[in-house]
Amino acid sequence: MPDLIPFSDVAHYFSDFEHTAWRLETRCGYDSDRQTEEYQQFLRGERAEEDLSDPYYEERRRQAAEGKRFERVRVVDAPPTEGQLYLLHRAQFNAAAGEDIRNLWRADAERLGLPAEDFWIFDSRVMVTLHFDAEDRMLGVDVTEDPNRVVRACQVRDAAWHHAIPSSHFKARVPFRV
Repeated sequence: MPDLIPFSDVAHYFSDFEHTAWRLETRCGYDSDRQTEEYQQFLRGERAEEDLSDPYYEERRRQAAEGKRFERVRVVDAPPTEGQLYLLHRAQFNAAAGEDIRNLWRADAERLGLPAEDFWIFDSRVMVTLHFDAEDRMLGVDVTEDPNRVVRACQVRDAAWHHAIPSSHFKARVPFRV
C-alpha cells in the first residue's frame, strides 16, 4: 500500500480544479454515511432531506455556474445494499447543486474491467485514490500525477461514463425502496 495522507490534505483540489472533478465510487457503503442522522432517518423510512444552503452545495452551484463539471459514477450491486440505496436517495440533492451522478450495475462494471477502488480525477491530470478498511472507514488517500496511472484512470472514467445511467433514470429501475 502506498504512503497515505489524510483526506483533508487534498480538500483543496475540490476548489482548485479548473474544468472537471470526477469520481468512481465502488464500495457497498461508507462508514461516514452510516454515522449521520440523515442515514438513520433514511433507514427508518423517514423523510431524509438535505439543507441545500449548506456550503458544500453552494460551492457546487458556484462551480457549475462557472462551467466546471462535478461528476460521479456509482457502482451498484443487485440488489443494492442499504448504503447504495441511501446514495441513490442523496443523488437528488447533489443534482440540485449541479453535480451529474450516474450509476452502473456492478456486473456491468466487472464486465468492463473497472477497478474496485474509489478515486477522484481532477482536470485529467491528478488522481486521488481513496483507501478504506474492511468496515468502510477511510484510512487516507494517495495522490499521483504519474501519467500512466492518470491516463488509465481517464480510460476507466470514459468507459464508466459511457455505460452509466443518470441517477434519476437508474433510480426508477431499482425495484427497491429508495
